[in-house]
Formats: sequence, C-alpha cells, structure tokens
Amino acid sequence: MSKNVIVVGAGASGLMAAIKAAEYGGRVTILEQNGLPGRKLLVTGNGRCNLTNTNQSRECYHCSNSFFPLPAIAAFGQQETVQFFSKLGIYTVNRGGYLYPHSGQASQVLGVLTMEAKARGVKIRCNTGVKAVTRMNPGQHKVLPEGGYAVRVEGYTYYCDALILANGSPASSVEGACDSGYALAKSLGHTIIRPEPALVPLVTREKYPWHGVRTEGKVTLYVENTSVAESEGELQLTSYGISGIPVFQVSREAARALGDGQSVTACLDFFPDFDPESFERLMDARQTNCPYKSERELFVGIFPDKLIDVLMTQKNPRKAAKNLRLTVTGTGGFEKAQVCSGGVLTDEVDPFTMQSWKSRNLFFSGEILDVDGICGGYNLQWAWSSGAIAGRHAAEG
Repeated sequence: MSKNVIVVGAGASGLMAAIKAAEYGGRVTILEQNGLPGRKLLVTGNGRCNLTNTNQSRECYHCSNSFFPLPAIAAFGQQETVQFFSKLGIYTVNRGGYLYPHSGQASQVLGVLTMEAKARGVKIRCNTGVKAVTRMNPGQHKVLPEGGYAVRVEGYTYYCDALILANGSPASSVEGACDSGYALAKSLGHTIIRPEPALVPLVTREKYPWHGVRTEGKVTLYVENTSVAESEGELQLTSYGISGIPVFQVSREAARALGDGQSVTACLDFFPDFDPESFERLMDARQTNCPYKSERELFVGIFPDKLIDVLMTQKNPRKAAKNLRLTVTGTGGFEKAQVCSGGVLTDEVDPFTMQSWKSRNLFFSGEILDVDGICGGYNLQWAWSSGAIAGRHAAEG
C-alpha cells in the first residue's frame, strides 16, 4: 500500500523530495507557509540559478560531521542532477565548472519542478504554515495503524505515514525565510546546532571611504590570531566592511567564531600574485623607471583610486597593500546571507537515507540540516541530493 508522505517546505529540497517520493509510489502533499513555492530558488545565482558544479570534492561542504554529506552526494550527485533536469527540459551550460540553465532563468527551473510535481500527483498547499507536529504511536489512528505523524496547521490536521522536514533556514532576503523547522525538529527530539549566517558580507570596525571598489585580492581569516580560512578572487569593498565571493567563502568561520565570543581578523592582500619581497621589488622598479613619481603615484595603474587613497592613510602603504588588517565585528546577518551554517545535528540522522535515528519515518532534507556548501552551486546540489534521498526512502521505507 502506498505511503502518505507530507513534505514541509516547497523550496528546492522540498520540491525534489516530493517529486522523488511520488516517483517511488508515495501519495505526497507539500505544506508551504509562503504564498508561492520556491521563492528562495528564484533568487539563487542572482536569478540565474547555479544548479550544481562539476567539482564535487569533500572540501566543498561544511558539516560538524564531515562524512555526513558524502553518501547523499555520491548517490545523487552532479551527473544525476544534470540528467534529472535534462529530462525535465532544462539544458545546462558549463561556465568554468559552474552549471546553469542555458536560459539563465531560475524561474524556469522552478517552473519545471512544479510542473513535474503536479504531473506526479503532488498536492502543493501554499499559505499553510505548520504549527506543530506530533509523533503517533501504532494503533493510535485508524488510517495509520503503524503510527505516523499528525501535522497541525491553522484550522486543520494532516496525517501521514512519513514526514519530511525541508523547511530551510532564516538565511535569505526573501520574505518568509524563517527558523520554524528547527522548532519542529526539536519538538521531535532532535538537537539543533546554533544557526549562524554563512556566505554573507562581513562588518569591520574600520570604516574606509572605499565603497563601490571591486578589486582582485585574497582574504585570510584569523580567529584568535590563528589562520582558519582563506580565499582569493574579486573583493568588494563597502562602507560597512568587505564583501564578494572570497569573503563569502570564509564568512561561516567568522560568524561561528564571533558567536563563540572569539576575536576575528580579516587580512586583505590586494596583490596576491606576488609575495611581499617580490612586490617590494616591483615597487622599487617602478620608482626607478619613474623617479619623479610620489609614493601614491607609484600605485596608479595597479590599484583603484579609492583603494590608493586608503592605502596612503596607512603607516606603511606598501605593506598595507599586501596585508591590510581589519577587525571583524559582525556579519550582514541572516537577511544578507545566502545560506545558514548549523541546524539539525547530523549525528542524529542516517546519512544514507536522511531518516531520523530518533523518530522512525521522520526525514530531513536541505538547509534545515547542519550542512552548508561554499559558493558555486553546492548548496543547491545539497538540496537536490538530500531531497532525492529523503523522498525515495520516505516513500519506500
């Protein structure tokens, strides 16, 4: 007899979980608190939807249990993701390992997901926020003789054999992003690792007049004077601090350290192709070629004007160009974060099925779990992988 499966959340992982649960014989209903499904999906990749990435190394995913994401990624990885969306009509294009829909429109990715879900008989109930979930004992409900879950919404209670929590996290500028899934998971006996913003700008104590500057560089993050992460690429310098993909890549470590009350410093190298000695020789050669130039004028042609102005306020401008130290005091918060670190403790979840070790027929997928990826399509890949695994096992198990 087919299982009655309820998925809480109609984001990327929730839609995938619902489609796979229906594919494997489940009778599926999605309960979504927002007025439309997939609102966060629409803004991924600046609206272009970076579906996945050809590089799927272990280091691309963060988790308190580094083993946990691997089985799901192995079972439903980049190739399976491309095949899945190709079957639904999305032709992907490879841009340096980053895979996007050829149309460049996230809305079309959401469109084919919702079409496939409806074609498989999935019921999508929007404006239906879940208030509480209760584990039912065997024999407690005549329709569910082996137990299951009572899922209470405003004015109604749904009953299901298997429940998938795919609520996401509070990280997003999209209205409706929240932490409601954590409370539901906690009510069913699960431990929640403190959520913190990730892939987010950093706020610094030093405020420099360099807003709007984009320049190549490297950021190295120090926690209590120990280097913990570094990344290189285009830095964005802002009125409140620093941003850009390299900053996003190290931001989770900053957020978690600040949450633990530790000191955090970001060191910026604006000319990472050269070591300090080589950079000094370069500047000496420029001085030799143009002896009439001032120290400031020697920087012209290397750095943007606003950055030169800031470097010249430092005691040693050349040294600052290779190692400008900034005291990190905060992050842009959940509203400016692309994803969240922390969530449901993965030691309490089966990595091969996404089923709870604490409550039978309870499954998790996506960002509600303590798994977050670096920039480049990895958080969506985790959504597809965990959703596919959870959906299949919820329907089959």
